[in-house]
Amino acid sequence: MLVQTITPNATYEFAADVRNGLTMPGQKELPSKYLYDEVGSALFEVISHLREYGLTRADERLLRRHAGDIVERLATPVAVAELGSGSGRKTRHILESLCRRQRTAYYPIEISPSALAMCERELSDIDAISILGFEREYLEGLLEVAAQRRSGQHLCVLFLGSTIGNFDRLAGINFLAEVRRILQPGDSLLLGTDLEKSSAQLIAAYDDELGVTAAFNLNLLARINRDLDADFDLAQFEHVAKINHTDRSVEMHLRSMCRQTVDIPAAGLSVQFLEGETIWTESSHKYSPQEIFPMASTAGFRCDVQWIDEEWPFAENLLIAE
Repeated sequence: MLVQTITPNATYEFAADVRNGLTMPGQKELPSKYLYDEVGSALFEVISHLREYGLTRADERLLRRHAGDIVERLATPVAVAELGSGSGRKTRHILESLCRRQRTAYYPIEISPSALAMCERELSDIDAISILGFEREYLEGLLEVAAQRRSGQHLCVLFLGSTIGNFDRLAGINFLAEVRRILQPGDSLLLGTDLEKSSAQLIAAYDDELGVTAAFNLNLLARINRDLDADFDLAQFEHVAKINHTDRSVEMHLRSMCRQTVDIPAAGLSVQFLEGETIWTESSHKYSPQEIFPMASTAGFRCDVQWIDEEWPFAENLLIAE
């Protein structure tokens, strides 16, 4: 078993994204990927265990129940790359099943060094596995993984959870098409998609009674304070979750509770907020099971099989590159 991580310096990019997002005309935004620093990743692990948030448990149930079938459908020999591995707990089911058939190279791709470290600790006890983590953006990391493939080796990309839902629908298809351009015919993509459910169920999941999701969202401002020397007063912002019925999504915002100015020296920025003004931090789009098939086809894949969890409507979709 080999564990290794390749990391860049990402502070400059973080500052640039904060500057761009908070100076957008109209709606201020911050990229959702920055929710997942060490504190944010730990808080999301707590969210995944909350009674109201059934998504992670549904994802894991499907992987546990169908890991053998998933692995049987993969062209081999195969290496595994994961976009946004998180702690790696769910991925264990796939990797253990695959490692019973072959020695496996696993490449987690994350922008969060703490998530990579958790993933490597979680999975390093699996026999017949080598782990090489990339602290990269998804596509940049996947390009590096693809460059390492051996002749005749296939690649299976895992994109679990509901991260595809953080893109709007057109951007999601475009992202899948970018993934397809990196792959070869016969390679595979295991895609998690959260399915449509009632507004009441979604609001409870994204604004839980204990306030863990609120702490997760507000930690983004705390991260900007820590990493970019900003002076956000977290007590003057509140977490808001709302349903966008037109886009079939849940939006997370941070709402300013008063008129205020925030300085972010490392981003060269001073930002004015009006009372009630929000920062849009994340969207989570929900799908119907049927729309995954044309979505995959448009991006250059064939949806080979779809597994659906009925307890919390969620789907794992095995896409084959054509």
